[in-house]
Amino acid sequence: MEQSSSSDSLRSLQTPGPGPGSAQPPAQAPGTAQPPGAARQPSVDSLSSASTSHSDHSAHTKSASLRSSDSISTSADNFSPDLRVLRETNKLAEMEEPPLLPGENIKDMAKDVTYICPFTGAVRGTLTVTNYRLYFKSMERDPPFVLDASLGVISRVEKIGGASSRGENSYGLEIVCKDIRNLRFAHKPEGRTRRSIFENLMKYAFPVSNNLPLFAFEYKEVFPANGWKIYDPLLEYRRQGVPNESWRVTKINERYELCDTYPALLVVPVNIPDEELRRVAAFRSRGRIPVLSWIHPESQATITRCSQPMVGVSGRRSKEDEKYLQSIMDSNAQSHKIFIFDARPSVNAVANKAKGGGYESEDAYQNAELVFLDIHNIHVMRESLRKLKEIVYPNIEETHWLSNLESTHWLEHIKLILAGALRIADKVESGKTSVVVHCSDGWDRTAQLTSLAMLMLDGYYRTIRGFQVLLEKEWLSFGHRFQLRVGHGDKNHADADRSPVFLQFIDCVWQMTRQFPTAFEFNEYFLITILDHLYSCLFGTFLCSSEQQRGKENLPQKTVSLWSYINSQLEDFTNPLHVSYANHVLYPVASMRHLELWVGYYIRWNPRMKPQEPVHHRYKELLAKRAELQKKQAELHVKTGVELTSAREDTFSKWFRPTFLPAEGHLAWRGGGYG
Repeated sequence: MEQSSSSDSLRSLQTPGPGPGSAQPPAQAPGTAQPPGAARQPSVDSLSSASTSHSDHSAHTKSASLRSSDSISTSADNFSPDLRVLRETNKLAEMEEPPLLPGENIKDMAKDVTYICPFTGAVRGTLTVTNYRLYFKSMERDPPFVLDASLGVISRVEKIGGASSRGENSYGLEIVCKDIRNLRFAHKPEGRTRRSIFENLMKYAFPVSNNLPLFAFEYKEVFPANGWKIYDPLLEYRRQGVPNESWRVTKINERYELCDTYPALLVVPVNIPDEELRRVAAFRSRGRIPVLSWIHPESQATITRCSQPMVGVSGRRSKEDEKYLQSIMDSNAQSHKIFIFDARPSVNAVANKAKGGGYESEDAYQNAELVFLDIHNIHVMRESLRKLKEIVYPNIEETHWLSNLESTHWLEHIKLILAGALRIADKVESGKTSVVVHCSDGWDRTAQLTSLAMLMLDGYYRTIRGFQVLLEKEWLSFGHRFQLRVGHGDKNHADADRSPVFLQFIDCVWQMTRQFPTAFEFNEYFLITILDHLYSCLFGTFLCSSEQQRGKENLPQKTVSLWSYINSQLEDFTNPLHVSYANHVLYPVASMRHLELWVGYYIRWNPRMKPQEPVHHRYKELLAKRAELQKKQAELHVKTGVELTSAREDTFSKWFRPTFLPAEGHLAWRGGGYG
C-alpha cells in the first residue's frame, strides 16, 4: 500500500468528511412519511452511545412507543404465553418495553442485565428479545442508553463463563454480528436468565435453522407505493432501446428450465434461435449463457454477462458458443473485435479447468481478446473482511493503523474491482467495443463489474430509482446468491458460502460518490440503509438467491419491499448537491492513494468517529434552500416570460457549483475517455 493511500485513509478515520449524505439516520421532519416503527428507522440507529445525541434517539423511541402503545399495554397477544403469565403476576410491569413493529411480539425479557459497552463501560438495564430484534435499555441513565439491533444481523451467539465463574461480568453472552459489531451481556448466575435469553436468541435469530419463517413474512407495514413494482424488465430494456434489429427478448427461460438462476426474460442476439440457446447453455457453467445487460445508446456496443465456458482439461469447444459470441460482436457495426473480461486471476481460471471449467481460447474465438482482472474469490474476500473487523472494532490501534489496514488487503480488493469496472466502461464508451463479462458462475464478481460499469456509463442508474432498478436487475434477477452469501436466518456461521460480495459493491459505489459528490442523487445514508437491511430480514428484497426462488416463496405478496420504505421518505436519502449529468460518463480514479476506508460504515459504532454535528441536518437545510430558490426562479419565469436555465444549473449552481478535479476522478461527455 502506498504511503499516501494510508495517510488519506487515516485522515478520513480521524475526521470523517461529509460526502454525499450521512452515516446517521436523519431526524424525522414533521408531516413526512414515517419509517417502520413510526419515526424510528428500524435498524440503522442500532447503537446509541454515551457520546452521541441521546435526545434524538429518545425522541425516536418515544414516538415509536406512542405508535404501538395500544398493542403493548393493552394486548396480551404481543407476548408469548410464558411472558403473559409473568405480566399477570406483575413481574414485568416495571420493565421498559421496546417499540414494536406490525407483526412483532416480545419473546423474552431479562432484568438487571449488564451490557459491556466497549466504549462507555458497563451499563445495567433490561434486555428484551422479540421475534425481530434484540433491545437493551439502561435503567439508570437519563436520557437512557438504548441498543437496538435486528436479530438478522446476528452471526452467532456464545455463552461466556459457567455458573461457578468468579469476577464481575464474567458470566453471560457474546453476540457476534455481521455488521462489524460484537455485543456482550453479563447476567447474574443466580438470576437464571441467561439460558432463556440464549435459547430465544438461537430460536429467533436463526429461524431458518428452526423451521420458522423469517420476520419479513410477519412484518405487515403498509406504504404508499409498492416497491416490488419498481423494476419491470421489459420497461428497462425498452429504455435502453431493446428490442431492435440486433437484439430480441426471448421467453425461453419463462419456466426457468434453461437456467434456474437466470430471470424469466432474457435478451439475446436476434439471429440466434432458441434451439441454439439450449446448446450454448450446455457449454456454460450452470447454463448461464451470455445475455445482454446494457447497450450503448449511440454505438450499440454492449455489456453481456455469463459464466465460464466448460472447456475442461481436454479443451472442449462449442461451435454454437463461438457463433454466439461472434453474433454479439457483429451486432456492433463500429467494431470488429470483442473483449472477454474474466474477473478471476489467470491462475484461478487455469485451475478451474481441472473442475471442468476454464476460459475462452483466443484461437477458438476469432476476433476476441481475453483479459483477466485478477479479482480474488469469495473465500479471500471473507478473510479480508475478518481482518478488517479485527482492526476497527472495538478499538483502533492508531500507532500501527497504516500497516494494520494494509495487512487486511481490503482497499486493495476494492481497487481491483473498481479498476476492472473502469476498464469495461472505457472499452464500451471510448473503444466502442462490445464486452463479455464473467467469473466462474457469473453471480458474484460478474455482478460487481457489470453493475459498476453501468453506473459509470448510464446516469439513470445514479438516481435513487435507477439504482434500485440496477440492483433488482443485475443482482437480484440475475441470481446473486444472497441467501448463501449472507446466511439469512441460518446458524451455520462458518458456512464457506458466506462472503461480503455485495458489501464490496456498495463500498465501491461509496468510493465513487466521494470522487463525484454531485453526480449521485442518493446520499451515504441511502447506501448504509441498504446494507443494514441486507441483514435485517425486515424486508423481502434480499431474501432467496434467484428470481425463481422468490416467485416460489411468493415474496411480492407475502413481504414488504425495501424500496417501499425508502421511497416513502425520499428526503432522507436525497443528496442535495446532486446535479443531473445524464450524458456524462464517470471515470473514477482506481488508485490506492485516492481510495478511503469507509469510516461512516465500518467504524460507525465507535462514538469517537461520529461528527459533532450530523451532516444530514445541514443537507436538509440545503434541500429546503434549493426548493425555495427553484420556486423563486419559477415565479420569475412566469413574470418575465424569459427563458431561463434550470434551477440546478443556474440559481442553485451559483451557490454550489460542482468541480471535478483530476485527483478525484474524471467526468466526460459521452464519447470522451479517461486519461
